[in-house]
Amino acid sequence: MRKADILLGLQWGDEGKGKMVDFLTPKYDIIARFQGGPNAGHTLEFEGQKYVLRSIPSGIFQGGKINLIGNGVVLDPVLFRKEAEELAQSGHQLHDCLYISKKAHLILPTHRLLDQANEAAKGKAKIGTTGKGIGPTYTDKISRNGLRVGDILDRFEEKYALAHQRHMEMIYSLNEAAVAKGGTPVSLDGLESLEQEWMQAIDYLRQFHLIDSEHFVNKALAQDQTILCEGAQGSLLDVDFGSYPFVTSSNTICAGACTGLGIAPSRIGEVYGIFKAYCTRVGSGPFPTELFDETGKKIRYIGHEYGAVTGRERRCGWIDLVALRYTIMLNGVTQLLMMKSDVLDTFPVIKACTAYRINGELTRDFPFSIDENVEPVYEELPGWQTDLTHCTKQEELPQAFINYVNFLERELNTPIKIISVGPDREATIWRE
Repeated sequence: MRKADILLGLQWGDEGKGKMVDFLTPKYDIIARFQGGPNAGHTLEFEGQKYVLRSIPSGIFQGGKINLIGNGVVLDPVLFRKEAEELAQSGHQLHDCLYISKKAHLILPTHRLLDQANEAAKGKAKIGTTGKGIGPTYTDKISRNGLRVGDILDRFEEKYALAHQRHMEMIYSLNEAAVAKGGTPVSLDGLESLEQEWMQAIDYLRQFHLIDSEHFVNKALAQDQTILCEGAQGSLLDVDFGSYPFVTSSNTICAGACTGLGIAPSRIGEVYGIFKAYCTRVGSGPFPTELFDETGKKIRYIGHEYGAVTGRERRCGWIDLVALRYTIMLNGVTQLLMMKSDVLDTFPVIKACTAYRINGELTRDFPFSIDENVEPVYEELPGWQTDLTHCTKQEELPQAFINYVNFLERELNTPIKIISVGPDREATIWRE
C-alpha cells in the first residue's frame, strides 16, 4: 500500500504553499486539502497569470489530477461557487476533477455574523479573525451542532432552519454584550438576501462529486495511487500548538491530515515543511522577530507581503529558528522547502534568531506562551547581494547564499531540498 505525502507551512502561514503544491503535483495522482477554510489564500503565478485559491486544492492547474476537499475543511458554498466559476472562466473546469467530502462542514451566512459579533463583543481583546465564519463553524462542529455537506442531500431545509434559529439567538446575545462595552452591534440588514444567495450556491454544490472521502482516499492508496495532502495556514497557527489564542480553529500540523482525511498515521510518508527565508505574520498575535523599522518595511515591499484573502499588510521579521525547530519536531518534517529567497537579495547582512532570552535565561525551546519578555537572540550572516531570480540550477547560486542555506540546515537538522527564487513555478531549484 502507498503512503500519502504531506505539504504544510512551518510558520504563521503565507509561506507559498500554493506554488509548491502546483510544482509537486506532477508526481501525484490526487491532491487533497485536509483542514482550514476560505481564510487561507494560496497564490499561484505562471504563464503571466495570478490565481488565488481559497478552498479548492492547488492541484487543479495540472491536468488529469483528482483534487479532493477533505472532511477537515469548512466550506462556504458562496465563496466556493465564485472561486469555481472564476476558474472555469479562465479555462479550468472542475466538475470532473474535483471531489468533496460529505463530512466537510458548511459555513452558514449566520456563521459570518457570529464571527463578527464575537469579535465585537470582545472589544480590545479581539483575535483579529478574517470574519469569514471559520471559527464559529468549527465551534459548531465540536459542539455537535454543525451542518455537513452530506446534509444537503436529505431534509436540508429543516436542518438549516434549526441552525438558523440557534445562531440568531446567539447573535442577539453577543450584540447586547458589544453595546454594553461601548461597541457596535452587528447589523442583520441584508441577511435574507445573503441566505438566498447561499441556497443557490448549495444547489451549485450538488453538481459536484460528493463522496465518503475516507473510503476514497484509502482505496486509492491500496491501489498504489499517490496522494499529496495540502495544509492551509501555518503550524504556528495550530489550535493546540500555536500561539494560542491567536490561532486558527483547526489542527494545521501533520496530524491534522490524519483526522482531516481519514488516513492512519502509519500511512504517512514524506512530510514537506515549507518556510520563507524570513518570517511574516498577518493579524494579531505574538511575533518575536518582528521588525518595526525600515528593514521590515523593505521586506514587505520587495516580498509583496499582503494577505492573499484579506489584503492586510503582513508583519515582517527575520527568520525564527526557535519556532522552526519546534514545528519541524511537531510535524516530523523529512524535507524542507525554502520560499522567497530572492526577497533578501539586496541586504548586506542577514539575521537569524537562534534562541530566545526569557527573563534573563537563554533557551532554544519554544515556550508555553510568547509575550513581551521573549527577546530574540540573533546570529548575523553576510548577505549574498546577488539577483537570485537569474539562477536556474544549484551551481549558479552565490556562495554566500549557499552558506546561509548550510547554516539553516545545521540549525534545523533537516535537509533543504527545494529553493524558490521567484513567484513563477519555473523559478524553483532542486538541491541534490
